[in-house]
Formats: sequence, C-alpha cells, structure tokens
Amino acid sequence: MDTESTGFPHELLSQPGPVRLAYFRAYTMAHPRLLAAREDILNAIHEVAPNSLILLMGPTGVGKTTLRAKVEQILTTEMLPELRADPVRLPVVSVECIAPESGTFSWRDHFRRLLLQMDEPLVDYKVNPETPVRMGERATKFLPGARAAGSQYHHAVEQVLHFRRPVAVLLDEAQHLARMSSGRRLSDQLDVIKSLANCTRTVHVLLGTYELLAFRNLSAQLSRRSIDIHFPRYRVDDSNDRKIFLAVLRSFEQQIPLPEPPRLVEEWEYLYERSIGCVGVLKDWLVRALTGVFRRNANALTLRDLQAHAPSVAQCDKMLSEALEGEVSIREDAEGSKRLRTRLGLDCRETSRAGSSTGAAKQVTIETTSRQKRLRRPGQRHPHRDPIGLQATHYAKAINV
Repeated sequence: MDTESTGFPHELLSQPGPVRLAYFRAYTMAHPRLLAAREDILNAIHEVAPNSLILLMGPTGVGKTTLRAKVEQILTTEMLPELRADPVRLPVVSVECIAPESGTFSWRDHFRRLLLQMDEPLVDYKVNPETPVRMGERATKFLPGARAAGSQYHHAVEQVLHFRRPVAVLLDEAQHLARMSSGRRLSDQLDVIKSLANCTRTVHVLLGTYELLAFRNLSAQLSRRSIDIHFPRYRVDDSNDRKIFLAVLRSFEQQIPLPEPPRLVEEWEYLYERSIGCVGVLKDWLVRALTGVFRRNANALTLRDLQAHAPSVAQCDKMLSEALEGEVSIREDAEGSKRLRTRLGLDCRETSRAGSSTGAAKQVTIETTSRQKRLRRPGQRHPHRDPIGLQATHYAKAINV
C-alpha cells in the first residue's frame, strides 16, 4: 500500500539508521506515470483474450518492478472472494527472467523458477528417474535436479497453470528472453511464451526495457494477439512533466527520516540530469546517499552526499541514448500512418475521387461555355477587348481614312 505523502512518522527519528533506511526503501509513490501504466495493464488483463500477450516497455529505472508489485497486490485483492471459495487457485504468478550466464536464455531454469514460484512440490522429480539416459557408450539412470530437461519442466508448467488457474503470469526483465545463441531466431523465443499462453489460456505480461520492441511485429499472428503499453519517463521539455517531477521531489523530501529536511527541489536540475527523469533511478540514488548519511550518523542529506553517489555522466548518457531511441521507435508518426493508408488503398481512393470531382467540374465548365455560345444572337460579335486611349485614336483615324 502506498504511504501517504504527509511526512514520515516522527518516532522514526529515535530509531537506528538501518530502521530509518528500511522505511524509506519501502516507500513507494503513486505518481501519475505509474498510475497510468498500472491501469493500462489491469484493463488489458481483464479485457483481452485469455491467451494474449501484453508487452510493457519503458526505459531502465522507470519503475517497472514497482509496477509489477502493485499489479500483483491489486489482482490478489480483487480475487479474495474467489480465493476463499477455491483455495487451490492462485491470483497471479510473477517471476523475473534471469540474465543468462552463457549468453543464451535458459528455458529450463525459467520453467523451474515458475514451478517454485507456484509452490509446486517435488520440482526436481518431474522426470521419471527410472528412464535410462545414454551417457557416452553406456546407459545410465536419469539423475533429477536443476539440470533436468526443459521439455519436462515445460509440460509441468502447463499442467500447474491449468490446475492453479492464475489470472495472469507476469515476467519481469523480459528483455532477457532475447538472449539466444546464433542458431536460434528471435521468433523462436517468443513462440515458447505464445504457445504456453495458448495452451494454458493464461494472459502473459512481459515487462522490460525498450529491447522488447524487437518482439512487437515478429509475425502477424503475434501482432493480433499482443498489446503494447508504454511506461515513459518524465521529460523536462514538457511543462506538465516538469511540475510532476518537482512534486515527486517534494514527496521524497517529506519521507526522508532525517531531523533536517533535505532540500531536493532546490537541486531539481541536477537530480533530473542524473536520473534522466526516471523515478526508479532517482529512488535508488537517494537510497545510496541515505546509506552514507546513516553510516556516519549525520543529521542532513547535503548536495555533497548526492554528488558522491550520483550515477556518472557516462552512465546517464547511455541510459538517455537508449531511452531516446526507444521513444522514437515506439512513437507512431504521420508518415507511418500515411504509408499504411497508401498500402490499404485509402489514399488512392481519395485521390481518384478528387480527380473525378475535378474532371466533372471541367466538364461542367465546357458545357456552360458551349451553351453560352449557342445562345448568342445572329450578327452579335464575339466578345473581345476594344483598344482605348492613344491607340484607339489612331485606330479611329485609320477607319475614317
């Protein structure tokens, strides 16, 4: 539950530093970007087909992990009556996709983590240990453990999802799914998630960085069954975003348990510069700075503390480059819409219609001119400009001569 931004409990000032640090670390803020993304995910989970995929993308440190925790909490609260009537059911399954050590994402390890998250018993015994396995020139019995074959774990996950019937499966850090060997295609990775969602009729939500953009349009079938949700950072060139960022800093000021309140708003430009407008980056930075303050038993958080624990310029530049590239890629521009309309034949139809209208107007003009010619009286001359002025005088003299 979100802590109200009315200030920290003052009895915390008598507590040791680790207790006060734990309080601030647990504090989460329901800022507008987070609330909008949360509502988008919840609406999508309840509205889409049960075998759909939802892709939530945003820059690193924007608050996707916090968002996942909020969605879990709300889904669990909404399902409490059903959970009381059916204790076997799970409200939601949430797991983080672990970055591979060998450069290739391990589905075997991922499925095992899913089973453990769902409290499945005997996870290491999903394969019949009596089945002989060829080891070189001799056959031996299978030894169950973390290195069990991924296909058996895959089948076990399908069965557990059928039995526990969660509303959704949330996969955090889903960009790690793109880590694969050179012999595999990117579509093969997402086909595994797609088939799992289809077989179990369970919505899968993939939360990750802009690297998930590579998954968006791998196939027409996937595009039809997936929904994109953007969780952006705050931009200082937008006046409304700037006001919200300042409000976020004021809330953090009120929740930092120190005798002397910090003056974060006064240093808002520096704080924005080193967080690039991502609340998650800002929160982690403040936690590191507070750790140093509590370790030396200081009473105030100063600019020097912020500078000592700030992300480096190179780190911020890298984060900003990836954020800008992702924001450009996810934005739908007018040129893209025009190309789509042209390929659908909509612009051609309008051009043809406009051409027909122009041709009809020309035909009407021609017919009107012809009718005017036919209505002229016998002996009436054609209309033309008569000479005037000095030129007209010479013309008159020439006629008299």
